[in-house]
Amino acid sequence: MDLLVHGGAGSAPDDPHARQTVLDAAAAVGVDCERPVAAVTAAVRRLEADPQFNAGVGSAVQSDGVIRTDAGLMTSDGSAGAAGAMAGVKHAIDVARVVKRETPHVLVVGEPAVSLADSADIETACDLWTERTRERWRAADPPDDDSPDAHLSWAREHFGDGHDTVGAVATDGRRLAAATSTGGRWFALAGRVGDVPQVGAGFYATPGAAVSTTGDGEAILRFGLARRVADAVADGESPQHAADRVLRGFATETGGGAGVIVIGADGQTGTAYNTDAMQTAKLAREDT
Repeated sequence: MDLLVHGGAGSAPDDPHARQTVLDAAAAVGVDCERPVAAVTAAVRRLEADPQFNAGVGSAVQSDGVIRTDAGLMTSDGSAGAAGAMAGVKHAIDVARVVKRETPHVLVVGEPAVSLADSADIETACDLWTERTRERWRAADPPDDDSPDAHLSWAREHFGDGHDTVGAVATDGRRLAAATSTGGRWFALAGRVGDVPQVGAGFYATPGAAVSTTGDGEAILRFGLARRVADAVADGESPQHAADRVLRGFATETGGGAGVIVIGADGQTGTAYNTDAMQTAKLAREDT
């Protein structure tokens, strides 16, 4: 198994060493799995459980004071599942896997997605707050102007864009899988769903490449970043060249900040970002 994991693109973290330790542990958990879909799911679950990342525990808080999580999962046979806007769900990636495996749908959101998680014995009603997120929420003083534009401008000024989405891509030489999970953007309008659980934006997998993205969600969604990178690999580019070139095009067209990881069926990888930082971890089974 070849596995590549990311912890989100955005500003430089306060404690990169601690975050890197967790990313390395997530890669170590995933690389021993027998199938790529299990590998990316296991790696992402480890990151969702750590409050240093904007996924699961410690996720960003939406404008109504509720933490909602999103995730998406796809395999190289074209099968995909995603879930979004789930209050109290720590392991959003598990719900995405249920959607993929047990329903005829691709994306389920809101309370019905939480109910689906309950029916699959996935823990819900989790406390996703940390002391850090409680302090940030208590200290917030949003503007009286509650229009979407004013609200988003204020949130970006005070909280940044919340790019610490997590993700993983893997291949066993025949099959590939991609997974991405997030708590979204700080003070986003209640119920906002960004790129992460949407096929071709936050995640994508083909027989030739698996891709996970992170960054400015709306820009990634409009651009279709994950699918464009996978298509570039299908056209003969190496994963690294595809990641670099497509991300340059993304920045030129949208002005947004993003990061991308990609793995080919032969285990070649690519990593690119145009933000201050994006930490990754890479393992192959023989490395363990």
